[in-house]
Amino acid sequence: MNTSAAARVRAALDRLERSERPEAWIALRAEDDLLAEAARIDAAALAGQDLPLAGTVFAVKDNIDVAGLPTTAAAPSFAYEPARDATAVARLRAAGAICLGKTNLDQFATGLVGTRSPYGAVRSAADPRLISGGSSSGSAVAVALGIADFALGTDTAGSGRVPAALNGLIGIKATLGLVPVDGVVPACASYDCLTVFAPGIDLAALAMRTMTGPSPADPASRPWPADAPLAAPPAPRIALPAPAALAGLDPDFAPLWEAAVDRCRDAGATVETIDVQPLLDAALLLYEGALVAERFAAFGEHLDTDDADPTVAAIVRAAVKFSGADLAADQQRLRAVRRDAAALLAGFDALLLPTAPLHPSLAEVAADPIGVNARMGTYTNFVNLLDMAAVAVPAGTTGTKGFGVSLIVPAFHDQVALDLAATLQGVGAPLFAPAGADLVVFGAHLTGEPLNHQLTDLGARYGGTIRTAPAYRMYALDTHPPKPFVIRDSDGGARLPGERWLLSPAALGRFLAALPAPMTLGAVELDDGTWATGFCAHPASGTDITAAGGWRAHRR
Repeated sequence: MNTSAAARVRAALDRLERSERPEAWIALRAEDDLLAEAARIDAAALAGQDLPLAGTVFAVKDNIDVAGLPTTAAAPSFAYEPARDATAVARLRAAGAICLGKTNLDQFATGLVGTRSPYGAVRSAADPRLISGGSSSGSAVAVALGIADFALGTDTAGSGRVPAALNGLIGIKATLGLVPVDGVVPACASYDCLTVFAPGIDLAALAMRTMTGPSPADPASRPWPADAPLAAPPAPRIALPAPAALAGLDPDFAPLWEAAVDRCRDAGATVETIDVQPLLDAALLLYEGALVAERFAAFGEHLDTDDADPTVAAIVRAAVKFSGADLAADQQRLRAVRRDAAALLAGFDALLLPTAPLHPSLAEVAADPIGVNARMGTYTNFVNLLDMAAVAVPAGTTGTKGFGVSLIVPAFHDQVALDLAATLQGVGAPLFAPAGADLVVFGAHLTGEPLNHQLTDLGARYGGTIRTAPAYRMYALDTHPPKPFVIRDSDGGARLPGERWLLSPAALGRFLAALPAPMTLGAVELDDGTWATGFCAHPASGTDITAAGGWRAHRR
């Protein structure tokens, strides 16, 4: 980042003082402590320490531990003093980001409206008459108001996506387990995850990537699998909901939805309507089925306190009517739904849905707190239940009401969702998934050439143009289609142009296994002194075309 940490802290505190959403915050760190930490970060950055988030400030939802600040989950009687940062927070701070303080939320992260808190109802950043969305209400508003550069939320049923949509932000809900959740107050432990809010996709992805990776403190944390795709395909297939599933969409949002679909088409995607009702029906299990017992197990003993939100208490106390057999039956039902969902979405790269069907006012929520909240989760509640990932993208406003859409993908296809989200925004997509293995190509696998699909079909990611060190010769093979390889020749070689592609380890293995003779893969030195894997063969196998200066020049 270009701003010094100290300057950014002062700007944040100034913006905070001038903001009109005090209810967004539960606790703030002392100014002296913030500036002292900023001075340490500026000194470390000046000394050359790698701090990719230096110069940024962030906010943390108050169900996530930050050492030195109490964790309340928006219930003062529940408050405790954590001994250390949650792993995710610690990783962000180690990368140079400064935590400003703790933000308000729907109590115990139970709600999608942002009004269920004894610390006050959090209002939309754009219009104080409208809700912020929840449960990560304060985090979203802190970013939307420009106080924080990014913020952490949690998401069990949409809490990291709905507030993003209503406040015009990017909201990344990664695959369950990619970001450790130790130091997070459970809401529904099997389906909880940490999320990021940011105004732009680059910073959102950087913060999320910084937090990603297994932690011994979280037994449910998961590593990236070796076959995770590293890119969306160049011509993706996107599933859309049938019109019946959009019946509850605010009519004012309908043109914004159609515009988002048109942007997908304009970007080269094939869109196809499917019946998503089985997915929406599965979402009912989270609150109306026995799975709500997980919420009761997490904080049921605190529902009889004076500061318990009555709506939260009413929802979670319903768990007592279910037996252990009911819970086992619903868990088994959920396994069947996951199987059916995978079949329904087979062949598609993503499912596009509205993030929330409406942006209600505070008065509308007060008049029907449970009913309005249930509608808010129409398109989000099922995602974690079915072990999927999602990226929420702002998709316009009507008046002061915010609308967004979400790209929903299978577990560990997070990069695909991020790429498609970037396409919707008309920006380049940052890398979130692991960098993978480099493969440099020089001919038939180049972009636009006949075998390039062998890379994109494996989820490979374009990494830019390269040139070899001035020590290589290129040979053409008489194959169908024709293709070249390179051989090191220190005496008579040249700099040869090509492209870099990134593949997951499993994809590189599959690519090598399918490589026809006489081709092999070997180490190729590039003109920047680094080495990468590229195509090789014995010189006798082909015809020397080095003088042409590259494959495309030779073909011309």
